[in-house]
Amino acid sequence: MPIRWRILSIAALNSAVVIVLVAMIWNGAQVLSSAWDDVRQVRESDRILALLESETGRLQNLIHRYINQPSPDLFAEILLLREAVLGTLADRAAKDPMLSGSVEELERTTDRFLNGFGELRSVQATIAKTYEEQVQGPAKDMAGLYSIIEGATGHRDALIWPSLGKSREAFTAMLVAANSYYLSLSPGAADDARRNTETIEKTIPVMIDLADNDLQKMALQKLATRTTALREGFAKLSEQLTNRTELLRNTIDASQAEAIGAIDDLSTKMRQREQKAQETFDRTLADISRRVLSIAVIFLGIILTAGVLIALSIRLPLQQIMTAMRAITLGDLGREVQGTRARDEVGAMARAVEVFRENAIAKRQTEDELRASKEKAESALLELNTAQQNLIDAERLAALGGLVAGVAHEVNNPIGISLTVASSFARRSEIFEAQLRGDGGLRRSQLEEFVQSSRDASQQLVANLTRAGELIQSFKQVAVDRSHAERRQFSLSEATDQIIASLRPVLKRSPITLQVDVPEGLLLDGYPGSYGQILTNLFLNAANHAFADSRAGTITISARPRGTEDIEIIFADDGAGMTPDVQRQAFDPFFTTRRNEGGTGLGLHIVYNLVTQQLGGRMMLESKLGQGTTFRIIMPRIAKGGAQSTESDGTSQWPNRTMSST
Repeated sequence: MPIRWRILSIAALNSAVVIVLVAMIWNGAQVLSSAWDDVRQVRESDRILALLESETGRLQNLIHRYINQPSPDLFAEILLLREAVLGTLADRAAKDPMLSGSVEELERTTDRFLNGFGELRSVQATIAKTYEEQVQGPAKDMAGLYSIIEGATGHRDALIWPSLGKSREAFTAMLVAANSYYLSLSPGAADDARRNTETIEKTIPVMIDLADNDLQKMALQKLATRTTALREGFAKLSEQLTNRTELLRNTIDASQAEAIGAIDDLSTKMRQREQKAQETFDRTLADISRRVLSIAVIFLGIILTAGVLIALSIRLPLQQIMTAMRAITLGDLGREVQGTRARDEVGAMARAVEVFRENAIAKRQTEDELRASKEKAESALLELNTAQQNLIDAERLAALGGLVAGVAHEVNNPIGISLTVASSFARRSEIFEAQLRGDGGLRRSQLEEFVQSSRDASQQLVANLTRAGELIQSFKQVAVDRSHAERRQFSLSEATDQIIASLRPVLKRSPITLQVDVPEGLLLDGYPGSYGQILTNLFLNAANHAFADSRAGTITISARPRGTEDIEIIFADDGAGMTPDVQRQAFDPFFTTRRNEGGTGLGLHIVYNLVTQQLGGRMMLESKLGQGTTFRIIMPRIAKGGAQSTESDGTSQWPNRTMSST
């Protein structure tokens, strides 16, 4: 049997186990889901009961607060809470089967509780009316009568004044006690109010006997009448407050206690049902676990047995193949590989090992050829190193070749014009000679015209040939300096001007502005050709990379003394700039960002070698992407390197450290 079928048989057994376990778990999950729904329903109902208990208790507290201190806000809050309680009961009665049989009793108790609040409000309104009309009304009249009596008393030495003062104090104390009793239902306050009322009634006859004018007597008689009305009104108020207290206790508090009791009974039933559902859940979970474990143990034994048999049927042939492979690696190629006739995957592996053995035999035959190839490759490597050095040397002169082409183009213009003028002058001379030899003679106007044209031609020839001579002389000095690499003392300003003159053709072809700030009097003892190579390579590098695609910009070349021994040269542009990764590799040989456009990557490498080795200076690079690039060259006034330092094999001259700034 192929190995894939053996593995598929194990997979089939595993699938069967999974299917059986899934079926058992699915069946148990249905039972668990039902039990869990019961538990969740019970917990939800219990939560609703707890909410109802909390809301009814809060409603009771609000009613007590309203009775003690009525206000529209409290009344509105009581009505909202009443609607919330009734709404909760109605909603749960329709949705919760566990509460549907008991909600009617809760609703009845709650209605009685809330209807009691309506009766209580009616009683409260009556109490407020009684207090205002039958207590505060007579009290206001009595206060006015006391003022009249005091006004009718001429002086404080009158005989009525002590009794009047005692009666007035009792009246004030009575008002304080009545208000306290109305607000707090304090029995002590009620007794104080009654006692002070009796004191007032007792002092009125005494004051009537001591009155010395009719106004006092008339006021005292009305005071006696209003005192009697006040006593009766206070008695009625006490009776109504007692009735309110009884109503509050028998209707509100008793109904709330009955509702709490009904809720507690329902909570007990809910906990019993929750416990029963939890027991069903636990029992079902244990039964499922037991069944799953039994099935898993049975199938595990079957799978292990089949797995061992299949593993042996694969392992033994593989061991034979491994033995054959080990013999091949040890060089024993004469041993044949067993099992190549088998039709399963192991047979295919055995046949592959046999092919490997045959290839190993063939490999021995090719080792000699590989050794010969290695020797050829080493020779080619030496030739490659030589070619590499030649390429570096060629790149050093590439800029000079570009200058030759540019100067040739510049020189071509004045020489071409001179050739045209000379040709025209020759033809004019032939015509003049023919006219001179003719029979008709030569007129004065023809002679003057020939003289004028000769003068113009000579002036044009002198001007254009002078321009060509200046270009050739400037380029000649630059070319001599670069080709011979001779050491001499030179002026940095003059050398820079000569190099700039040779770069003018490049400037004319691109929108680059060149600014030079090299002061006179900076003398160097070194290699002007190397300096020209450095400046040319930096200029061409900026033209090709910083201002690619005919981009406009400015190149600045400046120099300044740095102490007494060094000179700092700054070559800066405001072009495209470099990324940090490009800066790290800028001076490496053969690194270029324009490989597909013919770049060799040797320009800055040659510049770095000339600065650090031949001139004995230092070179630093500062660049930011999109903000331009600055090369800072610090070289001694007297060069410390030799002309031969750049003529070595090339690889030893590569810089191993680049100073850059991001």
